[in-house]
Amino acid sequence: MDPVRTVMLVLGGVRSGKSRYAQAEASRFAPVTFVATARRSDAEMRRKIAVHRRERPRDWKTVEAHANLDRVIRREGASADLLLIDCLTTYCGGLLTRNGVPPSARTHLAAVVDAIQTTPASVVLVSNEVGSGVVPAFRSGRLYRDLLGELNQQVARVASHVVLLVAGVPVTIKGKARRA
Repeated sequence: MDPVRTVMLVLGGVRSGKSRYAQAEASRFAPVTFVATARRSDAEMRRKIAVHRRERPRDWKTVEAHANLDRVIRREGASADLLLIDCLTTYCGGLLTRNGVPPSARTHLAAVVDAIQTTPASVVLVSNEVGSGVVPAFRSGRLYRDLLGELNQQVARVASHVVLLVAGVPVTIKGKARRA
């Protein structure tokens, strides 16, 4: 168990090793609650979720949070030493509607950041770094990129550690370097 409460944001591109790194960091704590944000929307996503489940320790509690992430953080953070939230990318995607970003989305994400700051548990969050990619061709993609980029910035501001994974290699952006 880590004696000091920490908030760590683990960023990277697709298949960069973000989840593996976050799980290694979380394994230093007990008890751990894994907060899954992905929906079982199709066969490919169901397979991906199954692989992630097999890779996690069996003694970790798993909670699904497709909505109301702020409430889940507050509730589960009361009894866990660490919350591992994987990932903000899919959570943000679930907030979008056919018309784009609903007016309540930014208020909701501010509540998520507040919950991260006030929960007694340490928190490790996984998210995709969208600032280095191409500009999406469609308006919905640009709105999504902007919303996730804003959330990543807000979480990074309150995090004690920010790590960027590049080809499986962790690069410390904020805080002291941690083990690989």
